[in-house]
Amino acid sequence: MSFQEKNITVSLISFTLILGFYSLRLWHIVRNGFEAGSVFRLWGVVIVLAIVMTIAGTILAHILSTILEAIRTGEEPTEVEDLEDERDRLIDLRGTKISYSVSSIGVFLAMLSFVLGKSPLVMFALLIFAGLAAQIVGDIFRLVLYRRGF
Repeated sequence: MSFQEKNITVSLISFTLILGFYSLRLWHIVRNGFEAGSVFRLWGVVIVLAIVMTIAGTILAHILSTILEAIRTGEEPTEVEDLEDERDRLIDLRGTKISYSVSSIGVFLAMLSFVLGKSPLVMFALLIFAGLAAQIVGDIFRLVLYRRGF
């Protein structure tokens, strides 16, 4: 697995777990009363989780993969090949394009909910959900492109 694929996999797993946590907590918030304080607190937790999980997950993934590779081959680990070529840039751009498209659709649906008379908190919660979903869809698309060989 290449350096970029490891990073994308860590990002995909992190944001999938965060989306699951967010959905579960939002469901509890809706059941117990939809109030601004709890939604904004949840948003803060999601941002902190995204930062911490992505950084810690990436570091742990690279350390563990290096250790496992050294155990498997019995050789000293080589330097990390974190070079990025044109193929990597094109795959990243395509994934970003898909992420932006999904995010745009989510923003449209969130604003449509506001126009149809829902609370601004509903719109805000949908915006966060759309951003997390867009990241996940973009990461899946990037992994598919890497596996296909672009």
